[in-house]
Amino acid sequence: MTEQKKMNVESFNLDHTKVKAPYVRLAGIKEGIHGDVIRKYDIRFCQPNKEHMDMPGLHSLEHMMAEFSRNYSDKIVDISPMGCQTGFYFTVINHDDYDEVLDIIEKTLKDVLQATEVPACNEVQCGWAASHSLEGAKEIARKMLAKRDEWKQVFA
Repeated sequence: MTEQKKMNVESFNLDHTKVKAPYVRLAGIKEGIHGDVIRKYDIRFCQPNKEHMDMPGLHSLEHMMAEFSRNYSDKIVDISPMGCQTGFYFTVINHDDYDEVLDIIEKTLKDVLQATEVPACNEVQCGWAASHSLEGAKEIARKMLAKRDEWKQVFA
C-alpha cells in the first residue's frame, strides 16, 4: 500500500484498518490563547468499514449522551456523531483525566439503558424528530458497555 498524504484532519491520518473497536482514544489537544486546553476523544462504537450504527439509534444516542453526560461534568464542550456512523467525538475543556472521561462515558451509557424516553425528541427541539429509536440507542449502549474492559485498547 502506498503511503497516504498527511491530512489536516487528525482522523484522516488514522489507519482505520489497524484499529479495533470499541475504544476511546485521545484524538487531539488544542490550547487556547488564554491557556484553556481542549481535548477531543474518539469514542469508537463500531469497527470501521465493517459495521455502523443505524441513524435512528445513533441520533437518539446523540441526544441522550449530550444531555446525560453533562450531569457528570461541566467540562463537556460537545458530543458529536461521526459522519461514518461508527462513533462520536467527545470534547472537553480543561479536563485531562482520561480515566475520569471513561467513567463519564460509562455512567452516561448506563443512563441510556435506564432512559424511558429520548430527550428533546420533538419538532420544536430537534431538526429531524421522526428519526429516533430509544431501543436502537439502548442496543448500541449495551454493546459498548459489554466491552468496557477493552476501551483503552485502540489497535488490534
